[in-house]
Amino acid sequence: MRERHIAGYVEALAEGAAMDIKSLAKSLPLYGQMAVGSALRALSVAGHLRRGRCVSIENGQIRWVTRTFWSRVAHDNEWWTTFLADQNHRATQSDPQAAAPAPASASVPVPAAQVPQQRVAEPEVPVQPQPQPQPQPQNGAPSPAFAALARLGRTDSRLALSAADCAALEGLAAGWFARGVDADYLTRVLTAGLPDAVGSPFGLVRRRLRDKLPPHLPVTPVPPAPAEAPVRRVMPECTECGVPGRPEAFRDGLCRPCREPDPTP
Repeated sequence: MRERHIAGYVEALAEGAAMDIKSLAKSLPLYGQMAVGSALRALSVAGHLRRGRCVSIENGQIRWVTRTFWSRVAHDNEWWTTFLADQNHRATQSDPQAAAPAPASASVPVPAAQVPQQRVAEPEVPVQPQPQPQPQPQNGAPSPAFAALARLGRTDSRLALSAADCAALEGLAAGWFARGVDADYLTRVLTAGLPDAVGSPFGLVRRRLRDKLPPHLPVTPVPPAPAEAPVRRVMPECTECGVPGRPEAFRDGLCRPCREPDPTP
């Protein structure tokens, strides 16, 4: 009678509902935790449920969760072994982003005739990163374009510019920085292949800034790093003591010590 009552309650649970002993005892005030545990053991021996342990990765945190598989129709050990193996096969073949992590000790109903299909969530569209604006100078500091022009004379004395020259050419140099050019690249282009004598550094720099302006390259969005795939392989565990193990180590959902308790105290 107790097993029938608990089985009817479990049958009405929604997929993903908590099905551990404490939760069931709290929802069924007629029975305590020991009574619920004994009933689940009897239902496991009868072939109605099996339990498995798997790793869930959620928000970068790894934790072990227990999944309880329930079937209204009783099945033998061979059927359950095949079912759990099929669950592992589906976990390795399906999209890792489609599988949502199950709550701890979640119930998973199993149809009597066939294995349920995995629910596939709609893939999220990645947000394309936007180009970051160039930082504006603060506290009266010179802009990167002005600073690069001012350093030309120290790199090559033939291109020594005055402060007024740098201010007049600052707009042209800023166009280079707007196209992704840094100060080192700008300096190499302006100082490459200079003649032995430069009569007008201002005119030569202005000419090169206009003639050698690099093309504008479209911003290529960087694809987001693939999220860490949650591991959904199910490791069977004993219904009585919860110890995990290989499928062949369990009979009727119980490990050997729980099936054959030691007669000696």
